[in-house]
Amino acid sequence: MTSIDELFKKPAIPSHNKRKLDTIQDPNVHYKSPKLSTNGTASGRPQDGMDNDDDVEAGPSRPPDGDEDYGPDIPDDEDGRFFGGGITKDESEILDYMEGQEDANISPEKIDTAWVRKLALNFEKRISKNSELRAKFENDPQKFMGSEADLDADVKALSLLAEHPELYPEFARLGCVSSLVSLLAHENTDIAIDAIEIISELTDEDVEADPSQWSAVVDAMLESGLLDLLTSNLSRFDESHESDRAGVYHVLSVLENLASQPTHAETIGQDPAVLKYLLARIQKKENPTTQNKQYAAELLAILLQSASATRVHLLTLNGVDTLLQLLAPYRKRDPAHGTEEEEFVENVFDALTCTVDDVAGKSAFLEAEGVELALIMVREGKMARPRALRMLDHALAGQGAEACARLVEGGGLKVIFSVFMKKPDGQTTEHLLGIFASMLRSLPADEAPRIRTLAKFVEGEYGKIARLVGLRREFAGRVGAVEEVIKEEARGADEEEKEEREGEWLSRRLDAGLFCLQTVDVILVWLIAEDEGAERKIKELLSERDEGLSVLGATIKEQLDTMGELETDEQKTTNDMLKTLLQFTDVRNRDSGRTLLSLALASLALLTAVMSAKAAAGKSVLKAESGAGLLKVTEVEPGTLVLAGDSATRYSSVGKAARRVPLSADAIA
Repeated sequence: MTSIDELFKKPAIPSHNKRKLDTIQDPNVHYKSPKLSTNGTASGRPQDGMDNDDDVEAGPSRPPDGDEDYGPDIPDDEDGRFFGGGITKDESEILDYMEGQEDANISPEKIDTAWVRKLALNFEKRISKNSELRAKFENDPQKFMGSEADLDADVKALSLLAEHPELYPEFARLGCVSSLVSLLAHENTDIAIDAIEIISELTDEDVEADPSQWSAVVDAMLESGLLDLLTSNLSRFDESHESDRAGVYHVLSVLENLASQPTHAETIGQDPAVLKYLLARIQKKENPTTQNKQYAAELLAILLQSASATRVHLLTLNGVDTLLQLLAPYRKRDPAHGTEEEEFVENVFDALTCTVDDVAGKSAFLEAEGVELALIMVREGKMARPRALRMLDHALAGQGAEACARLVEGGGLKVIFSVFMKKPDGQTTEHLLGIFASMLRSLPADEAPRIRTLAKFVEGEYGKIARLVGLRREFAGRVGAVEEVIKEEARGADEEEKEEREGEWLSRRLDAGLFCLQTVDVILVWLIAEDEGAERKIKELLSERDEGLSVLGATIKEQLDTMGELETDEQKTTNDMLKTLLQFTDVRNRDSGRTLLSLALASLALLTAVMSAKAAAGKSVLKAESGAGLLKVTEVEPGTLVLAGDSATRYSSVGKAARRVPLSADAIA
């Protein structure tokens, strides 16, 4: 017997504006507008040769030519009995009056609380009637198909609510949200798909709902088990069918809408079924890449960017290795420009990049040989090159000392410096500068990776340093031009307006290249601190424009002034590092600066080793404090203390364990 799903099947097209589901088939294949032929006939198929015979006349024959007598001529009747075509003038005026009265009596339906209550009542009746008929005539779809069509029409009618979000709280209070969500479990997948689409429309970012209105309907949906029903539908949809393919699309759309709120994004990311589905979906082999595969990758990136807990969850699913395997085919080839595949690759890069920001993510990235793959992409890729550099920038940042060392060991210095000297675009340059700054900050003093890195900067008659100073001039020029405009604007502003516009002015300076200028200056001061030849070259290049080391110091001082509250260990360590580097821009503090620099490097190495060891062991450091010299870590493990001072104890990572290495303050200096 024909199932109700087969009788009811039809394509579903989204109506919201945020994202459009691709048209699967060209409707012109199935429908052609009838064309009017020259003789006035409408036909969907071509006429034969007789239809084109201009000598054949249709209709009655014309009267014979001549002056035959056909009776007296009847004058034109402008005001007569048949005025306007068959009725008199008076009758016409009466009809016009009656039509006007009818139009006046017809008014548009008022969309208000009473309307939504009536809508809710009818909606609940449709659901109840359909449930009763389905239960009564389970094996005879013809008996309940009519109620199914009525229910489907009522579901679609709910889309009007998206234009009146002020009615959302009342709609939720009446229990209709729960009823709508329950339809996701309907036996007819088309009913479920339409319900999902309506939920997508009601929660879409384009709906002009205030936070309380949006929350009223979304909270009611989540309380009704929306997430579980969405994921269960993902498992029952068969994407080989067009309507089910649209259903998957709408499910992903709903999840994206919910993820616009960080708390909901974290809830979705912690759902055991969501991340598993997304990882499985993006691994599905397709040629060409479909919209749903791309959308799944995009949603995964959104969820990972929204919550660190989701990134931790990804690691339990071996997600970093999966994402790297998906990127591996693009180490030498590029996806076609402007395709779903290109956007898919970008989303996978985004997902990985935010994951390697965390310490645990960095460890998983190293274990899966992510640094090596990224270097291949930088060396041989085109589309992948800037994205791989961005990924490396994030992997090496913060507590990325091990990744920095891996890059040097993997022959990465030649690769990244080669790209740097080719004068890449602005975004690529920014990520290269970030990589250099991270390496100078994190690589241990007097060890081979750091020595090799410093040697790379000074080789070839200091060409790399000249390039850095050239970039500094470029960024300083752009930032300076913006600052002059800001000064003019500030002259005519009072203190209150200056305070209000402070954020805007900072944003404009950042857009002009302030962040890159600050990063370049940090790199230059690191080189001054480490190599006398580099110091002489930097002074020489700066003097060409009558500048000295003080311009570098001014930039670093501004960074310190804008750091705000030091809430994390990394922020405290960065603050200490910048204070130490600032000493090298003032000749009077040079000697103390070198001592403090050695202490700061030891402190940073200690922090990195402790955090890496604890991350590998699945534990967390309870308390960490950074001073001007050594790092003090309290209760790294029960009963064990790491104290700053003459009898300091340094933790370093050895596999997945940690060992104690006694160091004296003199030895560290």
